[in-house]
Amino acid sequence: MTATAPHLRVPLTSFIGRETEAADVQRLLAENRLVTVSGAGGAGKTRLALHVADRVAAGYDDGVCAVDFSPVAEPELVAVTIVRAFGRSDQPGRSAVDTLLSFVAGRRVLLLLDNCEHLLDSIASLVDSLLPACPQVKVLATSREPMGVAGEVTWRVPPLSLHDEAVELFASRARLVRPTFRLTEANRATVTEICSRLDGMPLAIELAAARVRALSPNEIFDGLRDRFRLLTGGARTAVPRQQALRASVDWSHELLTQPERILFRRLAVFSGGFDLDAAQAVAAIRSTGADLEREEVLDLVTLLVDKSLVVADTEDSRTRYRLLETMRQYAFEQLDDSGEGDAVRARHCDYYVHVAAAVDTAARTALDRSLARAVVEIDNFRAAFAWTRARSNTEAALMLTSSLQPLWLALGRLNEGLAWFDAVLDDADSTTVSPGVRAAALADRALLDTWAFGARGAQQADSALAQARATGDQALIARALTARGIVATMHGEPAQEQLAEAADLARTVGDRWRLCQILGWQANLAYLAGDPIAVRDATTEGRKIAEEIGDRFTSQQCRTWAAWAQLVSGEPGEAASRLGAIAEEARADQALIWWVVSAHYAAQAAACQGDLHPAAIGLAAVASPAEEFGPLWSGNSHAVRAVVALAEGDVAKADQMSRIAWDQLMPAPLHQHMHGHLLADVALARGDLGAAHTWADQAVATATGWHRVLALTARARVQFARREPELAEQDAYEGLALAAALGALLAVPDILESLATTARAGGGHTRSARLFGAAEGIRARMGTVRFKVYDADHEGATRATRDAMGDNAFEAAFAEGSALSTAEAIAYARRGKGERRRPTMGWASLTPAERDVVRLVCDGLGNKEIAQRLLISPRTVQTHLTHVYTELNLTSRVQLVQEASSHD
Repeated sequence: MTATAPHLRVPLTSFIGRETEAADVQRLLAENRLVTVSGAGGAGKTRLALHVADRVAAGYDDGVCAVDFSPVAEPELVAVTIVRAFGRSDQPGRSAVDTLLSFVAGRRVLLLLDNCEHLLDSIASLVDSLLPACPQVKVLATSREPMGVAGEVTWRVPPLSLHDEAVELFASRARLVRPTFRLTEANRATVTEICSRLDGMPLAIELAAARVRALSPNEIFDGLRDRFRLLTGGARTAVPRQQALRASVDWSHELLTQPERILFRRLAVFSGGFDLDAAQAVAAIRSTGADLEREEVLDLVTLLVDKSLVVADTEDSRTRYRLLETMRQYAFEQLDDSGEGDAVRARHCDYYVHVAAAVDTAARTALDRSLARAVVEIDNFRAAFAWTRARSNTEAALMLTSSLQPLWLALGRLNEGLAWFDAVLDDADSTTVSPGVRAAALADRALLDTWAFGARGAQQADSALAQARATGDQALIARALTARGIVATMHGEPAQEQLAEAADLARTVGDRWRLCQILGWQANLAYLAGDPIAVRDATTEGRKIAEEIGDRFTSQQCRTWAAWAQLVSGEPGEAASRLGAIAEEARADQALIWWVVSAHYAAQAAACQGDLHPAAIGLAAVASPAEEFGPLWSGNSHAVRAVVALAEGDVAKADQMSRIAWDQLMPAPLHQHMHGHLLADVALARGDLGAAHTWADQAVATATGWHRVLALTARARVQFARREPELAEQDAYEGLALAAALGALLAVPDILESLATTARAGGGHTRSARLFGAAEGIRARMGTVRFKVYDADHEGATRATRDAMGDNAFEAAFAEGSALSTAEAIAYARRGKGERRRPTMGWASLTPAERDVVRLVCDGLGNKEIAQRLLISPRTVQTHLTHVYTELNLTSRVQLVQEASSHD
């Protein structure tokens, strides 16, 4: 023998990729005397071992001897086969083992033993004798399982990387049968998916590529549903088990013991993997001629891992097992042929219904851990759900779906949860499903629908509550009340009482997850009402409970609304920082809802500080998930984009975004009314005073809290543009008073500038300059900027004031204003309210609230309807009308409508 390695077969096709793997094996071989390259059939063990042997051949004075055992069937021929590979003949009176040891004893040689799995005992015995007797010999073996010899290092072949090596292998082998084949933008994704479906296994990929002679990549992909029929036609010179995928797997299966075959086929029911507990619960079945005891499963799984039929992955100190898809499809065939398929599938379904129930139960104590497991098991849950449907087990299907409610919410899988409910709820009548299970399902479905679309599911929530109350189960009633309260919130109906009752019941039964969920929604309700004070109250307790029980989803919800309260309170820098951190955390957790919402308000906080580029980037990142969630989330997303566009001074974009938001939020009136002021601001920026006035009136009439502050500020601008400074001033004062009461200081600079503008129009130049200065001082302390869309009007107003006063007087008054604290500035502004009194009679004497009532009277609404629209009592409506009649000297609604028409 020579160092040129004459015994290595020269491959007829190129070696693709595997450079990192080859280097790993080469390093192991340098450090150890016995290295076994193991892996499933078709994983590429032989090609990799030959490649490594060729790379290291020069380091062996007496060369490399490669021995292929695939044609050898008898164990006693192992030594003979190796001797003949060395070119030696049998020696009379000596055993083949003695002949081999005598020949290689003093030689420095690499012995490559290929395809050892069917002769392991004999080969292991020989190697165990060879290595101590021949100190300069090293062995590189390939096998579907390790030899089990002392000193052996086993290296398992990984799949080819999908996006380069696997695709390159497919393309290379495809060109052998169709030289014109090329990877293109049109077929690359399909080829990548083919390689993925084949688990990156070289043999399967090569067999698939060979089909390019007659099929397109799309047709090959479609054919993978029956891969064993499709993937045949390997090279005629290859051993039979490499000419067809089925033959390769058949070879591995034939080497299994009977208990190993039983477990292997039963493991087919697992989708996406399994742990030891699951394997023991599902596969340990007593069956005629096929008994498996629970305590046997660990050893058998270990043997299947050793034989490369099961893959073991260890992460976070836990081991999870899986079958490659090719193996799983083969095992399914074996399972169905065995006649025990239905029994194993039923055990699998029962087990995962039980696991899902633990997710709901664990929500009271360790939701984060139970959700982490649920995420890992989602494919098994899907398989269990499919089995319940196939067997018309509606109750089990609904129990499974409701138990996964924390998962649907926390990971933003709203549409999947809704699809599961919708697939079975129509079949859930009193004869197939118990009342409690149906009530829980209706409540959970209604709640998911609310998250997804904003204002649907009311009928289901009502039905759930009625059925829950009929059962008398307090925990179930709390569940249904929570859903009903949340649905009511989105419909703009009173929900405080329902959520309060739900919270009391949750406290009574000790359902802390339900309680923190309720508190999170009470915070959401307070946000919709524009009440940052109530938001803080609800989020403080809700966050505390959520973090104690490991509910990161509700913790993120509470922290998001708390940061929103911080933003409107005039701390945009801190709010932006917190919202950005929540967005990153939620994104990492796959809690897509709070990633979207927190990112929206982080962008708004950034815009308030003039950081427009980060705002745009943040919004772009969540645009796609917002669209996927449905019109509620997409509508709010477009509303925030409109805000950022106003900050940028891009009126056309703000117009487009605000209109899309308004249309998409139509099913969710509370969300829609929050953003009505945007359309007024945009119309004003476009110069359409009529539309601006209409939108502003509607926004003021429907918005509450902080949102009303914004609406009043917008209408003040519109009133001034319409040359009605008295009305503009009234709105600005009302907005300032409300902002001060709420602690919503973010709006104060804009309101002060509105008052400064009206003061200038009335000749109060010094007061105007001080208010302009106060607004500038507050912005400087808050770290905010004026939106660019308002800059031109502001510059014109300050220039006019400066011209009227002179530079020195203006600068002095401006400095006096900027030196005022926020509280002092608000007090100074409000002291001027009496300097121009509202007339006692006539149209100008009407208060903003009275004008809202008049507008709705003109729309043809009665007192009760007006009360519902303005969220006041009918008695208050009548009081306003009495004042209006007196101030305008009128006696009827008809006269009032006529009078109002003259002031449009």
